Amino acid sequence: MRTRTGSVRLSLLALFSLLAGLLTVTATATPAAAAPNFKAPFGCGRQWTYSHHSAEVRQALDFVRTDGGATAGSAVLASAGGTAYRYSQPTGAGNYIVIDHGGGWKTYYFHLAAYSVANGAQVGQGQQIGTTGSTGNSSGAHIHYEQLYNGVGQNIVINGQSLAPYPGSYYSKYLTSDNGCGGGGGTFWVDTFANATGYAAANTNDAQGVLNAGTNYVYCKVWGQQVGSGSSYNHWWLKTDLDTVYAGKNGYGAYVSAYYLSRWGNDEARDNNGTVIPNC
Repeated sequence: MRTRTGSVRLSLLALFSLLAGLLTVTATATPAAAAPNFKAPFGCGRQWTYSHHSAEVRQALDFVRTDGGATAGSAVLASAGGTAYRYSQPTGAGNYIVIDHGGGWKTYYFHLAAYSVANGAQVGQGQQIGTTGSTGNSSGAHIHYEQLYNGVGQNIVINGQSLAPYPGSYYSKYLTSDNGCGGGGGTFWVDTFANATGYAAANTNDAQGVLNAGTNYVYCKVWGQQVGSGSSYNHWWLKTDLDTVYAGKNGYGAYVSAYYLSRWGNDEARDNNGTVIPNC
């Protein structure tokens, strides 16, 4: 009986040790990292349609522009901050960037026409990382976009809202971006009467691209070189994001002349409601 009792006690001790070990493992297990607050991979106020087809892997979505601007050459923006890495796969993804956001989260941006950041650069949310193109195995300009967690594709979530279920073709679902809309200053909507060339600064000839005629958003204004025709002129320059970006240039945060807002008169810079656009 003593031997049997001792064996029972040993068995109970072994069981308690096993349970204690399991409890320890459970208590120290690393929880899944929370996803960043991902935003759309294109500029503030712009509307793009999206689709998913069976050949797309890792829950990817393809985006094309539908707000009147050209898809090709449009700025591609970082969905969240992180470290950007450049890659090239001529027979597949073409020129593409992967942003490592930490905690196992990464985003992928395929088929870029050009890169806008150096390999290994630290980028912020809303920063331009490239321009939209059709490099690699692509039948037309678009942004192929993915969100991965620990190497596994996830359903795309923008501003905390899932875009699933995905449509199988374009023009049934749309997404309007609030990425890159600026900090506390916000944006101001203006009507431009003609296409306007955008520059890196108000007093340079470093052209970056073109802002299309129509309703556009701007962030703020700076005083600079006079632009005008005849008796109409303006010294104010408006910070905005361009519709068409020249090769190797940066269309995010460029400057266009407020001359193209001629409804308010010389040296006036107001939005469509008559509000004076603030200084940068």
